[in-house]
Amino acid sequence: MMKLFFSFRVLILIRVMIAATSVVDNYYEDRMEMINNELRMQIGGDVVLSEDEALANDILMYWKRKEIDEGFHNPQYFNFSKHYFAYRGDIAKSKVYQIIRKMPKGAVLHIHSSLMLSADQMLDLTYEDHLYICFADELQIQFSSETPQKPCPVNWILLSELRNSSDNVTALDESLKKHFTLLTNYDCKMVNDINQVWNNFEKVISTISQLIKYRPVREKFFYKALKEFYNDNIQYIEIRSGLHSLYELNGTVHDKLFMSRLYRQVTERFKREHPDFVGVKIIVTKNRMKTNDEIWKTINLARQIKEEMPEFFAGFDLVGQEDLGKSLSNFYPVLKEAKNDLKYYFHGGETNWYGTSSDENLFDAVLLGTKRIGHSYGLIKHPSLLIAVKQKDIALEVNVVSNVVLNLVHDVRNHPLASYLALGLPVVLSSDDPGAWGADPMSHDFYITFVGIASKRADLRLLKQLVINSIRYSTLDDIKKTSLLMLFNNKWDIFIQQIISNHSF
Repeated sequence: MMKLFFSFRVLILIRVMIAATSVVDNYYEDRMEMINNELRMQIGGDVVLSEDEALANDILMYWKRKEIDEGFHNPQYFNFSKHYFAYRGDIAKSKVYQIIRKMPKGAVLHIHSSLMLSADQMLDLTYEDHLYICFADELQIQFSSETPQKPCPVNWILLSELRNSSDNVTALDESLKKHFTLLTNYDCKMVNDINQVWNNFEKVISTISQLIKYRPVREKFFYKALKEFYNDNIQYIEIRSGLHSLYELNGTVHDKLFMSRLYRQVTERFKREHPDFVGVKIIVTKNRMKTNDEIWKTINLARQIKEEMPEFFAGFDLVGQEDLGKSLSNFYPVLKEAKNDLKYYFHGGETNWYGTSSDENLFDAVLLGTKRIGHSYGLIKHPSLLIAVKQKDIALEVNVVSNVVLNLVHDVRNHPLASYLALGLPVVLSSDDPGAWGADPMSHDFYITFVGIASKRADLRLLKQLVINSIRYSTLDDIKKTSLLMLFNNKWDIFIQQIISNHSF
């Protein structure tokens, strides 16, 4: 009897264990299903990969997981928790970056024209003839056939003569280059005062602006910038520009409309020489520190460009540090009047503050009908706006490296872009002012987003969808979007074969 009872107990125990195992199996199945459901929600979640894309994806993800795992187990060496300038020099060593560098990237939709070009190429422009410099507290630059009349605390001197008399031209050039980028004079321990960072940034902008107000140099500058973007596998660009008055050596000063014509001329020449480059459009800008009257004058300038060059014109925006500048609501009467004939692409939420005027620019941008929102850094704090941008299909122009350098985020893993990607919001990556921080035109932002911000599980589908988004949310008409998408698909197929041929596990 005891033996029978014992056998019965064993039978019950086995059944319980089987049942428990079944529960555990269901648990892990349910867990994986929940994860997969979430992955399907993220950007690129519904992209279907071809057989070759799947093979390329296996290679890419092997290197991505390896890089993340090394950082996970050795967090003290994890680059993305540091300032961008601290690890910028290490990026080229990454296998993932080397793959992304070759990736066709479609369109760049948030770029300030005067800060597109690398510091090395800016330095090259200082070898142009007739360049005078004034070494004072802040560097002054002017092209002139004779000594400039503009006051200089010391003496104006021809840079060519200074180089000829220098014992160390390399050191002289390095000292000049510091004025063209934040990279060479930035303390990686970081300045916690965001206003000081912006002050340093404004000095860089001022120096570069002086150099490229000379018409022949601006022309060479823009061509060089297009070449750098093209070499980073970019096929189309939408530039933001305040349109300065350019001058000639003989003293002629052009009106601001001239500069937009010059940009168009250089673009057309570049397209003829690079048939797979689609082109450029311009978003006219004005600093948000200006008055309503000054904003109104720039809006009228934008209208002139739209009338004369409709195929080259994209829209209007207000730029500058949001925390110190005026909010969009300050300019409501002017912006309301022009919204029916100009498309808006407003900066919004480029701030860490919550509930302030700079933060609430996001509400104004949406109400004024912006087609895209520049940066959108603070958007994550506004649940109603998160719903609105998805319903209205308002693209978010996210600039990761810019947000680090200008002191919004210290560890990119905490960037709100992680949430935007996971929620499947209409994100487009861009680079803002890559020349000012020594970044690639786009590859650094893509690489840091892919490895440092997106889910470890995010794969080639995310990258592909982000590029498609850049085309979809551009201001190109439907025919040109289709043409650009076809160009991208052809380049993408070549890129996939390059991964398979040139990389391994």
